[in-house]
Amino acid sequence: MEYRSKSNLEGMDKGLARSLFKSMGYSDDDLTDRPIIGIANSWSTLVPGHFNLNQLSDFVKKGIYRAGGTAVEFGVISACDGIANGHEGMKYILPSREIICNSIEIEAQAHKLDGLIMLGSCDKIIPGMLMAAARLNIPTIIVNGGPMIGGVVFDGRKSDATSSDEALGMYKAGKIEKSDLKKLEDSSCPSCGSCAFLGTANTVGCMAETLGMSLTGSALVPATYSERLRIAFESGIKICELVEKDLKPRDIMTKEAIRNTVKVILSMSGSTNAVLHLSAIAYEADLDINIVNEFKNLNKTTPQLARVNPAAKWDMEDFHKAGGMPRLMINLENLIDRNILTCTGKTIGENLDEYEFIYPINDEIIKTREKPFAKTGGIDVLHGNIAPDSGITKPGAYDKSLHQFTGTARVFNSEEEANDAILDGKINHGDVVVIRYEGPKGGPGMREMYKAMKYLYGMGLNKTTALITDGRFSGTNNGCFVGHISPEAAEGGPIAAVKDGDLIEIDVDKGLINLKISDNELKDRMKNIIKPEKNIPKGYLRVYSKLASSADKGAVIL
Repeated sequence: MEYRSKSNLEGMDKGLARSLFKSMGYSDDDLTDRPIIGIANSWSTLVPGHFNLNQLSDFVKKGIYRAGGTAVEFGVISACDGIANGHEGMKYILPSREIICNSIEIEAQAHKLDGLIMLGSCDKIIPGMLMAAARLNIPTIIVNGGPMIGGVVFDGRKSDATSSDEALGMYKAGKIEKSDLKKLEDSSCPSCGSCAFLGTANTVGCMAETLGMSLTGSALVPATYSERLRIAFESGIKICELVEKDLKPRDIMTKEAIRNTVKVILSMSGSTNAVLHLSAIAYEADLDINIVNEFKNLNKTTPQLARVNPAAKWDMEDFHKAGGMPRLMINLENLIDRNILTCTGKTIGENLDEYEFIYPINDEIIKTREKPFAKTGGIDVLHGNIAPDSGITKPGAYDKSLHQFTGTARVFNSEEEANDAILDGKINHGDVVVIRYEGPKGGPGMREMYKAMKYLYGMGLNKTTALITDGRFSGTNNGCFVGHISPEAAEGGPIAAVKDGDLIEIDVDKGLINLKISDNELKDRMKNIIKPEKNIPKGYLRVYSKLASSADKGAVIL
């Protein structure tokens, strides 16, 4: 096997590079006879999902050295959606995905690495890493940090990081005492790890596994389980095997693998952000596949077999014990293409046949195809005069009664305006909250309307109102919502023409979202749109706002 690192390390003219490595303690044996495996580590003490990654890195290194490789490590940025939510910092979260991807590309190419282990967790980090893997196309394995454990029981289920915001809405509505807020704050996040619900963080961890880029059964092992350490060690061994076999990400992340992943996400009602991230990964892999259309078409033939928080009381630890991704893929039967290669060097079918389940079946969490929770998928794509290109919704996370909803528009040009109105009691039953100019360009950065949905829930409005936006949502949100509306308001999309008092119709079963005015009136309004002034600060956000694609294209920098 000819390692690509040797073009930078072998020969009399490469003494400088070897000397620089030796200054850090590497030996001739480390540099000349072994593959150089990079560990892209997004560890920090800012993000609970990444708090344990240094420990995992130690076990990855043990595996690499056990298998005859040389481990080198570098840092990757990571920002916490939860800590950034509800303020200007959230504008940086989605754009950080591109920085993560670009920084890994730079390190891998500048140092001619032979393979990569990417240590990450949470919403934008794993997608950015998968994008980098597809772009670089050198052997890669994703190792995620694992979900946190659920907290004290609150509102009928184990609490999690979002419970405090739900509780704030309840407090404003007079349902709980102020002292209850502090108790919940102290007991809802009892360990490190990605948030305990099926939000974007755990959805993308599952996505990495079902794409074949993580070891089978690894996505949902909690951060505090010793099994998580063994997965890291085994991944270190496997990456050296992948380098020897020259098995690369584009051999794994094929169109068929993407379709498998879409089906799994539909079947478990994963985060709507998966549509954005799979679009971005497909773009980096040069795959000619329209992800929005895949979700729309596969929704009709993919049953919902798994339900966990926010669609049910069960958390990620429960989902893991019920069998996680292996059980779900097995229960999807012939809907899953079992012939796709994975980072184990084996096919998905071989991995599933060999997988040993530790815990008993729990059919309250994962159903069979014969007895599904629903016959169609948990994410759907809507079109209409508000969303000509598309809008994304998550019917698997809200009551069937909300699948047809007609309400009165309450229009806001920013997340903050909407949040203030909700907490001030200015939103009523039957309203459709419209939050616009929060798309990739208009935000800029496409913030999540997470707090707005949580406040509506806490104030008892989640079953009698709807929310639509050219921004996006957290995977933990439930209630009737439609996000990713494209084109966005900042690009002249029709959502910019909505006025207070307009009627808006949402019909999930028919795949429609419409503003109930005539075509002529809509055309007249579109001619007279006045964009709100936004002072985009100098720096990365200004660059992103100019270069980002629309949400239906993955909000990538083209």
